[in-house]
Amino acid sequence: MQLLQDKHFALSSTALTQLCQDTRERTLALVTDLEDTQFEVPLLSLVNPLRWELGHVTFFYETFVLQMLGQSVPLLAGAEDWYDSFKVDHDDRWSLPLPSRQQTFEYMRRVSDAVCERLQGHTPSPQETYLYLLSVLHEDMHGEALTYMRQTLGYARPRVQSLPASTEYGPWPGDVDIPGGTYYLGATPEQPFVFDNEKWAHAVAVAPFQIARAPVTNAAFIAFVEDGGYQRRECWSMQGWVWRTKAQAQQPVYWQRDGQGWVQRHFDTMIPLAPHAPVVHVTWYEAEAYCQWAGRRLPTEAEWEMAASAEPTAAGTGITGRKRRYPWGDEAPTAEHANLDTRVLGCVDVAAFPAGDSAFGCRQMAGNIWEWTESAFYPFPGYLVDYPYREYSAPWFGYRKVLKGGAWATRARLAYNTYRNFFPPARNDVYAGFRTCAR
Repeated sequence: MQLLQDKHFALSSTALTQLCQDTRERTLALVTDLEDTQFEVPLLSLVNPLRWELGHVTFFYETFVLQMLGQSVPLLAGAEDWYDSFKVDHDDRWSLPLPSRQQTFEYMRRVSDAVCERLQGHTPSPQETYLYLLSVLHEDMHGEALTYMRQTLGYARPRVQSLPASTEYGPWPGDVDIPGGTYYLGATPEQPFVFDNEKWAHAVAVAPFQIARAPVTNAAFIAFVEDGGYQRRECWSMQGWVWRTKAQAQQPVYWQRDGQGWVQRHFDTMIPLAPHAPVVHVTWYEAEAYCQWAGRRLPTEAEWEMAASAEPTAAGTGITGRKRRYPWGDEAPTAEHANLDTRVLGCVDVAAFPAGDSAFGCRQMAGNIWEWTESAFYPFPGYLVDYPYREYSAPWFGYRKVLKGGAWATRARLAYNTYRNFFPPARNDVYAGFRTCAR
């Protein structure tokens, strides 16, 4: 615990118990309706065996909470040989002698009970709080992955409580002007919880720029597709063209022609393409090609975070020193601010959620879709690996791209402005789209 002495934020045992129970209930809600045959997923690079996925998130609690805080006897013999994602190669997970579905659920229950029992009548320290929160947020990330895994495999929509999507908000066109200046990119020490790749805020000189008020819509992306964008070599970078050729992509992965119009697969159902919803399930390469076609560009990570977090001076010619935790301020996300927490099982129109606008008038910088940025995922100056989850960031620096904002399936507690998501540029299974900047 000596290596966690920099942690300063503590939650009560009641609050941590509620968080642990909440994320576990969401995980179970995403899988318990599936048939046994659906648990046996095919070997694909984008997914994990379901029994492995569930065992892995459970093993994380056993390793980083129970064992770190003194438990000496494993709750499941063999778990370390099966569920450690850095010891077991992806493709080997299909050949492991994993516990059955019911045995996996029983392991989940035993670990959850042990975690909650440890919290009863105990006042967690900041160091203990950090370990619990790390495990909760890790499970939140895998819960989102389970959601887009169901999309990848064409399974039915998850049976989680949700609201109907309204498509009556329409587009939100135009740019906003950001004055530029010295912006401090990254997290600050007073934030309650941060990952190691967010540390620490450092000065970045940002020139004035214009950024779209909303993400690129399906209607805008249709224009690119129907103008031959996927066949026009001049729109694509060298690596992007290699991806497009290998994938034989003609349009976003789940789109199909339907007479004179377009439909998209949403889980196991084909639905009309909502023109004013954001384009989603596109790679970074597709976003880059669209920008080239449209005479636009992707925002850098610093530009994106500045548009989401900074506040303009009274004269509008610069930015103040204040950084908002969320685009709308420091208040935690609610149903009025953003499409998060699977409140709606899918994307809504880009003009929805005006209460979630940033100080500069950018809409939906939290929720609906993750947004690709131009920036590669690199450590910030002075980066140090955070103990004990040393593999969270460091193995992925250099070849992944930074995404910001959070999608409709993202838990609200992860959708704060300094959070850095990161994926390879060829991924199109995640709920990712983009907004653009003027050149």
